[in-house]
Amino acid sequence: MNDAATPTPPPPSPWERGRPARARVAPARTPLSRERVVEAAFTVLDRQGLDGLSMRQVAAELGVTVSALYAHVSSKDDLLELMYTRLFDGARIPEPDPDRWQEQLRDFARSGRQRLLSHRDMARISMAHVPFTAELLPHVEAFLGLLRTAGLPDRIAAEAGDLISTYIDGFVLEEGMWQDRAAHQGGEGSQDSSAARPDPSGMAGEMQNYFASLPEGEFPHLRALSGLMVTDSSDERFDIGVEIILRGLASYLPDAAADTGPDDHGTGDGRGSGDAREPGDAREPGRA
Repeated sequence: MNDAATPTPPPPSPWERGRPARARVAPARTPLSRERVVEAAFTVLDRQGLDGLSMRQVAAELGVTVSALYAHVSSKDDLLELMYTRLFDGARIPEPDPDRWQEQLRDFARSGRQRLLSHRDMARISMAHVPFTAELLPHVEAFLGLLRTAGLPDRIAAEAGDLISTYIDGFVLEEGMWQDRAAHQGGEGSQDSSAARPDPSGMAGEMQNYFASLPEGEFPHLRALSGLMVTDSSDERFDIGVEIILRGLASYLPDAAADTGPDDHGTGDGRGSGDAREPGDAREPGRA
């Protein structure tokens, strides 16, 4: 007896009776490509972190054999370099403006941090790969142009390029480590690496309270700075760090050299007036 809710299919029409049954066509499979391999690697990285990223895991994500990957990438290290390079797709550095060099470097630092934060553990990958590939050399060239056009001495411009990049990498690396630690503590020993990583801001309050509770006679400075040393605003901490670097660079400009003694210029001890704004003024309107 037919279910009343299920309609009975009509019999075949006379002109269809002689036709062979229509063959079932399998859906077309998307060809494997270098781009798909990199995208799958990012998926694995975000889920399991760098320590859990392997060629086998990437192959499993794509539903292919490991050997199929090697038609598109030569090794895991090659894959990591491609992932790092992919972060710079669409990145643009403006034409250097000597009147706005500090603002341009602030924007560069902030965008660099956001690039690394776009995927888990990218700071670790960044620190292990020099950016002197054919794809990234134009980016490095434009960055150094910002420093030299500002009027910085060549030696200082060369060192500042590495200093700023290292600061960005190190800051984001620390952010990731604290997030992973918070996730581990919040997971109560769970091995599920795909669990969301909580914000570690609660740890900041605990550390502030701990510093404030230390004996004042033995730790006067830790107590006095307890509310300032550790904050729950990573944006604010990052911006203040950038501002410290920029004020140091400003002391090497020719107009700042007049404020230093003749024995101080170029030694790293000279202190020019630089930018007289407070560190908090470097933040964008409405930014934490």
